[in-house]
Amino acid sequence: MTKKAKLFIPCYYSFLANGMMALVIGAVMPYLIEEAGINYSVAGGLLSTFAIGNFLASFVNPPVVKLLGRKITSVILSALIPISLLMITLLPPVPVLYIACILLGIGRGTVSITNNMVVNDYDGTPAALNLLHTVFAIGAFLAPFLTGVFINNGFNWRFIIYTIIVLSAISSIGYGWMPLDEDKKDKAEKKEKVKNITAKTEAHDSKAFLKNIDFYIIGLLLFFYLGAENCVNGWFVTYFKSTGIMSDTYATNLVSITWLVIMLGRLVTAYLSSKVNKQKLILINCIGTTIFFLLLISTTNLALITLAVAGMGFFFAGIYPTCISNGGMYIKGSTTGMSVLLAIAALGGIIAPQVIGVVADQIGMVGAVTILTINVVCMVILAIINYMRNKK
Repeated sequence: MTKKAKLFIPCYYSFLANGMMALVIGAVMPYLIEEAGINYSVAGGLLSTFAIGNFLASFVNPPVVKLLGRKITSVILSALIPISLLMITLLPPVPVLYIACILLGIGRGTVSITNNMVVNDYDGTPAALNLLHTVFAIGAFLAPFLTGVFINNGFNWRFIIYTIIVLSAISSIGYGWMPLDEDKKDKAEKKEKVKNITAKTEAHDSKAFLKNIDFYIIGLLLFFYLGAENCVNGWFVTYFKSTGIMSDTYATNLVSITWLVIMLGRLVTAYLSSKVNKQKLILINCIGTTIFFLLLISTTNLALITLAVAGMGFFFAGIYPTCISNGGMYIKGSTTGMSVLLAIAALGGIIAPQVIGVVADQIGMVGAVTILTINVVCMVILAIINYMRNKK
């Protein structure tokens, strides 16, 4: 088996498990709220602390990698996922739940940083990154769907958590099998190449991205995107149930439909990425997302809601991986660069779920979700700027 295969197979599998984990919190949130006796603000706080952990991973990873190496870091920090999920099933006091969600976020962030960096460095094409995130979407589709299957067959919400605990533990073991750290020969060759570096490549060192305005445009676009995505993942089952026009099972399955269409959308984006430039793809997807999101929040017709969810999922699909590929031009080979990019994105994921939770306690979940209009409109504006700058 080639080195690339040894790197990519565990990455793709771990992103499948990571996709399931990312969606399962939102899928079980209505049951968690009921059984733990918490309000929307506390539930939003749990989603935000999960995002905070994801954000902290961008700062935890670089120093730990320097100390222990990429492989051991990935194994240890990704193992926080099954440990944290087990803590959540025990329904400890709220402060402990917050700690569990922070650790869960660090685990998720570690998986994201490792996988995006490996695929970016060993391939770097929009097709490869879209395929990676398509696998994530498969996991994201499975989590709400399996939750509904378990609930309908008389099992409680903990059984889907137990399933993901096992899958996540296997992915941590998989990182131990990956050739993530260079051997001595590779290091010697790399050192020799560094000696012969040209003035041109010196201008593009690992910190050059900090002076690049295009890097920040992509970072801000991901900031608003991840805020919207975290709310879709964390709040939409609760939102759909709050409309009062669909059953609990339909609400859960509707989120699965979103991610099923996202999976299809990422495959289409991966195909189109070889024919359409990244900036144009990002703009098209942001406009499509905005149109269908506005349709979603403006109707109570079940058929139109289902259509809007499918349309939003399709255009939502390619934004994150294509932005990562777009931003990857400015951070090639830089762990710090990937960490900073994902940290900017993570900030959006921290703020939005908590805002939705606080507002929902005041005006209800249905009204609170309309706040995400700000996110999708800002995404379109930044996508236009990104496209125009590239055109110039």
